Amino acid sequence: MKDISNIIETAKNTILNESNAIANLANYIDTNFENAVKFIFQSKGRVIVTGIGKSANIATKIVATFNSTGTPAIFMHAADAIHGDLGSVLENDIVICISKSGNTPEIKVLVPLIRNYGNKIIAITGNIDSFLGKNADYTLNTFIEKEACPNNLAPTTSTTAQLVMGDALAVCLLELKGFSSSDFAKYHPGGALGKRLYLRVADLIKNNELPKVSENDSIVKVIVEISKKRLGVTAVVENNKILGIITDGDIRRMLTKSTEINHLKAKDIMSKNPKTIREDSMAIEALKRLEQNSITQILVTDIEHNYIGVVHLHDLIKEGIF
Repeated sequence: MKDISNIIETAKNTILNESNAIANLANYIDTNFENAVKFIFQSKGRVIVTGIGKSANIATKIVATFNSTGTPAIFMHAADAIHGDLGSVLENDIVICISKSGNTPEIKVLVPLIRNYGNKIIAITGNIDSFLGKNADYTLNTFIEKEACPNNLAPTTSTTAQLVMGDALAVCLLELKGFSSSDFAKYHPGGALGKRLYLRVADLIKNNELPKVSENDSIVKVIVEISKKRLGVTAVVENNKILGIITDGDIRRMLTKSTEINHLKAKDIMSKNPKTIREDSMAIEALKRLEQNSITQILVTDIEHNYIGVVHLHDLIKEGIF
């Protein structure tokens, strides 16, 4: 059995090896990279990303990043490409080929076929003097001194370098396209990140009750309203305009002072000028307001300041925004 006392040292060396290699990539970013980005940006086709082995795994991640940031892309395995999948490459598509050595048999077969179709090739390779590097229209250098693997064999640092170069392409394209947070939300509607960007307060209050009392209503009615509507709060309103708010906490504090409540009215215990939020505000803004004011509910108004609902912290938790 190998000595396991150096686990921490091995892990640190791996991280340092890869981080140093990634930092060195900045030295390889030149006009060739700039021109490749501009070509993709101006293209009317898709980006086809291909590779073999671990480079193919990296290619799928780069495709996912492109698609999620507004650059249409598909993955094509290099081995499958020369057995029929090359038909997925259309006239205006750009092909990004990923290979550490740039001299694998599949790449040597694939590259001439792509060039015969008239498609442009962008190489991401650790060997710019390789077959791939010399036959690509644009070559992006991902050279590394050595792999993190102690035998310098397992693709580790090299695949990390490929991934980072792909991220650099995607981010540059994102900026050129003016890709905004609202665009991001369109491509990520199902996740918590997307919800933070598209979900509005109006979406949160649709299924909530509308607790409200008038300022002269009895405390008993207030308690019933809060209990019935199950939001731990009620607004005090007049002609749909908010006069104040009463929470279940206000009720508990009142009862600790006195149990003689028959003479009390809503206006006697309500808090005036409560925090409110517009229905067209983003849900994430509602969360910020709750956190800033250390409250669990906030009243919602429409554009004319009419009271239309309540957002509870539980609504935000349910949507995965909290």
